[in-house]
Amino acid sequence: MNTMKQSVLSVSRTTGRLTAGARMLPSFLIAGAQRCGTTSLYRALSQHPLLLKPVLHKGVHYFDADYGRPLSWYQGHFPLRVAAALLTRRHGTRPLAFESSPYYLFHPLAGERIAAVLPEVKLIVLVRDPVERACSAHAHELARGYETESNFEYAVELEARRLAGADQILRARPDSEHHSHRHHAYLARGRYAEQLDRLEPLFGRERVLVLDSHRFFAEPERTYDRVLEFLGMPHLGYPVFERHNGRPLPKPLPDAVRQRLSDHFEVYDTQLVPWLGGEPSWRR
Repeated sequence: MNTMKQSVLSVSRTTGRLTAGARMLPSFLIAGAQRCGTTSLYRALSQHPLLLKPVLHKGVHYFDADYGRPLSWYQGHFPLRVAAALLTRRHGTRPLAFESSPYYLFHPLAGERIAAVLPEVKLIVLVRDPVERACSAHAHELARGYETESNFEYAVELEARRLAGADQILRARPDSEHHSHRHHAYLARGRYAEQLDRLEPLFGRERVLVLDSHRFFAEPERTYDRVLEFLGMPHLGYPVFERHNGRPLPKPLPDAVRQRLSDHFEVYDTQLVPWLGGEPSWRR
């Protein structure tokens, strides 16, 4: 990040923190999953005049990496309530603030923290073929420098050892971070049902919308309609739908490896059926 951008962000964060009491808190969160189209959905929803994104950047990561900061720091990222009041008068509907931090779904404490701070919040979760997600995550972390093992198959073999005890460490030391838990969980993050089941007692299924990202990209208007209905927001026209933050894989996954990983995920994909209201698209 260049010096000028750092200075602008620093001033913006300071201003946000000083005016936090006059700012909104989010009414919904895009909570995950990583590499499942969260950025594309975020960009689409941001085009709705009554869905207000954070002032600085897409993901605030308060409930996973920055929960040690005061709530005023988090609230300082969102639009002013006076601006929301102007929009309410113009459109006749109260705007909703939101953010997108795809690590929230996987972090063992994020759900509890969200429920404590935002007791009425709604969550949106996107899921995709977990084999594709794992490959995409590996390419993503490799490109960002958070992964040093270039061989995907070997990185998957390392996962259990890298993540051993991570949940316990994060729960025992709530202000800590675990590098591999955040950056090397290629299979674990694709076991979506485990993570969703952790959210259910905190929010109930009625406040968690789970979307199949394959269907989102195939029929974006239909998915967009579902999201607005879930949020109780008026339809003010369709946004421009584009894919964002995609990353091509360095090489095709061998069929034998793909089948082995698909077999691993089969039971977890089956557990997704009640959340999706039907079989995942990649299992059809």
